[in-house]
Amino acid sequence: MTRRGVEWLSAAADDPMACRTTWTEDPRAAYMLPTGHFFDVVSVDQRIGIETFDQLLRRGLPFGPTVLDHKAQRVGFFLGSQSQETFVHYLTQEEATPPAYRYLSRGSVVVVPGPMPMSGDRYEWLRAPTRRPMANPLRPVALATMLVASAELLARVDRYGERYPSAAALARSAIEGAATDAG
Repeated sequence: MTRRGVEWLSAAADDPMACRTTWTEDPRAAYMLPTGHFFDVVSVDQRIGIETFDQLLRRGLPFGPTVLDHKAQRVGFFLGSQSQETFVHYLTQEEATPPAYRYLSRGSVVVVPGPMPMSGDRYEWLRAPTRRPMANPLRPVALATMLVASAELLARVDRYGERYPSAAALARSAIEGAATDAG
């Protein structure tokens, strides 16, 4: 994380000086920040979150800082504050029953890793802030769209896993299909 990223995150703290002091003394220290003023956070199950993160990254879609909580097995995507209405609109437009998520805004908090977390720490930046993120109205749209697409992809993978629980089951199916085609 860059110095400007640390400045932006610590500015969001209830006591910015205490936050910077904590990170100066221990750059690995996790810190609890209020949401809703500088940013909101969408928190999802780790499996869907990792797939969504990968899809956003591979497709070059706009998204901001992203944090992983290994113990809770959740991924948090940072959005601009007051993005909830746009996010929910596009999420429900994509799918009548969207995947489970928590929207953290005013009155909520998020725990973030320090500027230099190490492997094995509970909290990890998948994408650390490097500066104050630029306002981008497409960020909640991209997140909502990829969240639904990722949930659909993982549901399809699960159905495939139920149909073919092992490599042997897949091979049997392929052999039976080949025999039917030849006959």
